[in-house]
Amino acid sequence: MQLALNLAEQAAREGEVPVGAIVVVQGQMMGWACNDRQQSHDVLGHAELIALRMACKTLNSWRLPPRSTLYVTLEPCCMCAGALTQARLDRLVFGCRDAKAGGVRSLFALADDPRLTHRIHVEEGLLAQECQTIIQRFFTNLR
Repeated sequence: MQLALNLAEQAAREGEVPVGAIVVVQGQMMGWACNDRQQSHDVLGHAELIALRMACKTLNSWRLPPRSTLYVTLEPCCMCAGALTQARLDRLVFGCRDAKAGGVRSLFALADDPRLTHRIHVEEGLLAQECQTIIQRFFTNLR
């Protein structure tokens, strides 16, 4: 998670909402990214999606193999949670909740919705205070 925090700091320096994400597959880092929506002018420029895309390209498969984990500083939104479910992610570890857009715990529970064909094991709160501080500092400075 510390690497994801470093990526979030990089995003903040670049004027992006500070979110960092890392995909680890069977103990090896396969994808990593920070938000880049402002720079790329792409609504899909969420850290989770970019890291997921990199991992899938590295693995030459749209489906993640067993023992795949995504570490992300902020709870994924519905769009990202849906993509993680589609990719068959085994485990999601996120730092702090997103009360306004969280698609995994705060507003929705897409990762473990019994109506979907795949469920993701979710762990939350890893370095939560540090993750929340980065987000709060960014938006305080923005105002």
